[in-house]
Amino acid sequence: MLQIRKSATRGLAEHGWLSSRHTFSFASYYDPRYVSFGPLRVINEDKVIGGQGFGTHSHSNMEIVSYVLGGALEHKDSMGTGSVLRYGDVQRMSAGSGVSHSEFNHSASDPVHFLQIWIFPEAENIAPSYEETHFTPESKRGQLRLIASISIRMRASSPPSSMASRSCTTPWLPAAARMCRWRVASCRSTASPWKRVTHCRSATRHS
Repeated sequence: MLQIRKSATRGLAEHGWLSSRHTFSFASYYDPRYVSFGPLRVINEDKVIGGQGFGTHSHSNMEIVSYVLGGALEHKDSMGTGSVLRYGDVQRMSAGSGVSHSEFNHSASDPVHFLQIWIFPEAENIAPSYEETHFTPESKRGQLRLIASISIRMRASSPPSSMASRSCTTPWLPAAARMCRWRVASCRSTASPWKRVTHCRSATRHS
């Protein structure tokens, strides 16, 4: 049976500096019907005002994909990685055994709009790693574009914390990164005057 869930029914968090929509239960938003879907744990649509962002915070044992829809997102982490992501850029961070990072709007005045997607990893406690790539508008326009994918085998009764039986069929970037791909539709957007943002994301740790 096909179930349609309109975007307006997602969880909403308004912090002044941050406007965030949660597809799955996250932080103070909880709905037992929407906790995860297969390997997907989080899809957050975040809009951050100029000069603000998420201060340094930690993750472990989670694959984190960031997809910029508009503006510029500045990333720094405990691996020594630093980068500014813009429209069409996709970042993959394997948190593995533990990593700390920050995400800030690179602009002091313009907003940034991005998706952050969390995927349960193939293996736990691997060495943290980071990579990014770019997809041109032409490669996405009028079609679905494979950004990331994963193939899993798991018991339907397995809780998220014990998803031990997974197989990655096609690594996205180097195999050493242990990143599996998840099929997502490309998002086409341009920067808009989104509202602003300022704290570290108050997420309940599901990693």
